[in-house]
Amino acid sequence: MKKNYNIKKKYIDLKLVLLLAGFYALFDLVLIAKTAYMQVFGVESMKSFSWSRFLLDNLLFDYIIVVSFMTLIAISTKRFLRKNYSWTKIISTHILFSLLIGIVIRLVVDFYYILLGQVSFAEYDLESSIFRFMYVIDLNFLIYFAMVFIIYTYYYVKEVKKAEKKQGKLEAQLVNTRMKMLSSQLQPHFLFNTLNSIAVLTDIDAAKAKDTIADLSDFLREILYDNDSNRIPLEKELRILEFYLNIIKVRFSDHLKISTEIDESLLPKLVPALLLQPILENSIKHGYDFNHTDLEILVKIYAEGKTLIIKVENNGAPVEAGHKLLLKRGMGLANINDRLENLYGNNYFFEVRNKNTGAGIETIIKIPIEN
Repeated sequence: MKKNYNIKKKYIDLKLVLLLAGFYALFDLVLIAKTAYMQVFGVESMKSFSWSRFLLDNLLFDYIIVVSFMTLIAISTKRFLRKNYSWTKIISTHILFSLLIGIVIRLVVDFYYILLGQVSFAEYDLESSIFRFMYVIDLNFLIYFAMVFIIYTYYYVKEVKKAEKKQGKLEAQLVNTRMKMLSSQLQPHFLFNTLNSIAVLTDIDAAKAKDTIADLSDFLREILYDNDSNRIPLEKELRILEFYLNIIKVRFSDHLKISTEIDESLLPKLVPALLLQPILENSIKHGYDFNHTDLEILVKIYAEGKTLIIKVENNGAPVEAGHKLLLKRGMGLANINDRLENLYGNNYFFEVRNKNTGAGIETIIKIPIEN
């Protein structure tokens, strides 16, 4: 039962069906008003008019058929939009369906009359039925495309609202990411260690101390003010990372070696803002232990077809937990995964795992290449 409900919810939008039913009910009300006017004011052909037959035979069957037919069209339209069919194919299909709806109505009504015995098979006049179909073909055409317009407008407005909601969520997550970076990176021991390193350097290497202050300033400026976009060029993301690494290298001195292999043709491509820093932080944080006091980290960014691949690996301590458990434990990793999911849906890959060689861990992210 639950499975059937999920299928209906996936393919049938009840609000849209009610909207179509309401529109066609409004059309029927206008038709009833027009018919009443013509009867009251003595149109000759309306003298033998039967309201019961008009309401039951014409409006009721016509209403049920049209609303059912347009519900199927709404389901088909949803598939058209998901499959990204060409407009030529979509318009041609709808023109065909606009003719088909008139034929379906005519056949159902004729079959109903035959079942009631009002018309026998011998008396059935196909030419007369075709004439009645052709008599209202223009009206059926206009009604059909009016309802198709409602369907497309409904889905368009729904997608716009969905996109606005998604954009708002992304912006909120970006702000949240910055705040988490500040709480995790710029907590007292980070600043104290950096400032202590600068204080020591002022007596040993004044120039390096000055460079470290500049890196800290640039790093703070980038994460606080200059990243208002959810996606930024890879070149800018690497620049932010460089400020952070310069500070970290001062703290860890000769015990940390970081190297990069970057495909320079990818530098203009867009990547999620503030993505690399938490990955590097995680690799450094979990790489050190009593048996791994010297850490080497390699950052590789390259392309495979239309996929951009970011790989960060170290030679440090292995992780004992699986990727899903790591996401639950680490706020930074969970935040990365949430942002990737909101930016790319299911079209991404993210995993932290031990290397096949058993020496260290690797973080792999795969996302579509964007200009």
